[in-house]
Amino acid sequence: MIINHPLLGPRDASEFTYLGDASLMQRPNPKSETAIDDFYRYLYLRENTPGEHRELWYHEQGDRSWLVVTRNISTHEITKVELARDVARSGT
Repeated sequence: MIINHPLLGPRDASEFTYLGDASLMQRPNPKSETAIDDFYRYLYLRENTPGEHRELWYHEQGDRSWLVVTRNISTHEITKVELARDVARSGT
């Protein structure tokens, strides 16, 4: 699988480490009145449906950047690659 790094261009997936669901970047507010339920859903109640998922990948064998890769988990087709810092700043 080839990941088209936004800064370095196409790279083989073997240069990266998969780190899970990118939606976990948006943690619940621990000071919320519903914090216990929010963290329970955050940690344990995730959907695993076929289709596109946003995933965190770490460029371990390269520039050590974090990426958010939008990938179809059924076909492995990558439709979007973004720097995780840009995604975190945008709040999406």
